[in-house]
Amino acid sequence: MRRNAILFVAVSLLSGLGGSAMALVTGIWILDLTGSPGLAALAGLCAYAPTLAGPWLGAVVDRLPRRPLVVAANLTLAATLPSLLAVRGPGQVWLLFCVATVYGIAYVLIDAGESALLPAALSPVHLGRVNGWRSSAQEGVKLVAPLAGAGLYTWQGGHLVALLAAVLPALAAAGFAALRLTRTPPPVAPRDRGVRVGLAVLFGSPSIRRPVVLAGVAIGMSGFVTAAGYAVVTDTLGLPATFLGVLLSAQGAGSVAGGLVVGRLIARFDPTAVALAGGGLFAISCLGRCSPWWPVVVAASVVTGLGLPWALVAAVTAVQTHSPDALLGRIAATANTVMFGSIAATTPLGSAAVLIGPRPPLVLAAAVCLTACALTWRRRRERTSSRRSPPCRPVDGADVASWNAGRRQ
Repeated sequence: MRRNAILFVAVSLLSGLGGSAMALVTGIWILDLTGSPGLAALAGLCAYAPTLAGPWLGAVVDRLPRRPLVVAANLTLAATLPSLLAVRGPGQVWLLFCVATVYGIAYVLIDAGESALLPAALSPVHLGRVNGWRSSAQEGVKLVAPLAGAGLYTWQGGHLVALLAAVLPALAAAGFAALRLTRTPPPVAPRDRGVRVGLAVLFGSPSIRRPVVLAGVAIGMSGFVTAAGYAVVTDTLGLPATFLGVLLSAQGAGSVAGGLVVGRLIARFDPTAVALAGGGLFAISCLGRCSPWWPVVVAASVVTGLGLPWALVAAVTAVQTHSPDALLGRIAATANTVMFGSIAATTPLGSAAVLIGPRPPLVLAAAVCLTACALTWRRRRERTSSRRSPPCRPVDGADVASWNAGRRQ
């Protein structure tokens, strides 16, 4: 068990290091070649857009052997990144967009496959703790990977970064291959060929739906207040834009600390309770960022770092512990779409809302999160005295076999 936990954390470190470094370097590289900030921003869209296809890509994870799939996805990244050695000028910018898209697709498959492999490699009581450690590892890497990637790019250009980044998914593939799985998921029912069953399980089970929706609201509102965060620094505090680095570091420190303790909280309480706490903390942090004093804004950034990982880890753990094994890949991928897909809509809305000032978007985001928490708390209280319902409901007769097999695990 300890061996598997260490391997999962190591894989998260490797994936986070390579992904964070390349995400920054790809944009800088395109900007240097074309001089267009708009084209540089499109690289992020290429990497992010495949998340919206999560339910369908998750179905692929359920239909193929999961460990070979995540190994193959990592090796595909390792083989694709060296193609960037051919980038010499603006005429090869399309290669950067292609690699960014491959990154996006691969990581949707890897995230879903890893979420499906965790319950097969760890006992249920360890899932929350290991998910918290993985979150801390990923957030900790984000504190250093962008700086390291930018430094390497300035020193030797993007080609060296691409070569070094290609080594990391190869090492991650070796980590997945070294896992000791205690059980394998049952086969998917032959007639189950779509994403409908995964959607029904996700939204039909309160144990899964509540933390996933709470995480989705908090993460969506974090995108909504992105522009407001910039305006708070430059307009409200009157500080240079570089102060954003201080706030991001403070948030990263909070995320590392939050990830270290969230597993114990989930073990003591339950994922929905932890997601409620995470959403509430994020709402408080939004209100704190309305302050005209920079120490309060820094403290609020730390609280943001605590709240968002709590909500996210709680949702991921709920998916892993309450989903039938045969459907876990698509449910995990669909949950990621629910949690992160909203950013595509809320970020531009927040950019428009900040035109009336930074405080109104922050107050609105806090109100939305607190409302979602209040509604969830009330419905949870209403069901406390009722008989506990099964984790999820089979959709039709064709799914009963995989449903029952998943519940017996």
